Amino acid sequence: MQVIAMEKWGEIRKHVYVSGRVQGVGFRFRTQQLARGLNLTGWVRNLDDGRVEMELQGREEEIDRLFDHLKQDRYIMIDSFQTAQIPPVKESGFRVRY
Repeated sequence: MQVIAMEKWGEIRKHVYVSGRVQGVGFRFRTQQLARGLNLTGWVRNLDDGRVEMELQGREEEIDRLFDHLKQDRYIMIDSFQTAQIPPVKESGFRVRY
């Protein structure tokens, strides 16, 4: 993937690990649905240790909005998340990785 200048596109990219009740509750598919609706790109996948890992790219307000929606989901329970901002890349779409 090609790294792009953040200022040029007004986008940021975040690498996130999410802990809690995030597997077996539709977290990945809900994240994909929300991300597509918010015009975010990136990916999400389950980890063997029970966490979920994802990368989200888009406007910071939309990334925050995605997390607000996930926190309100009745099946998902986010205990904590670790976030690091990383360089944006040129990509399209949001997908679930296996």
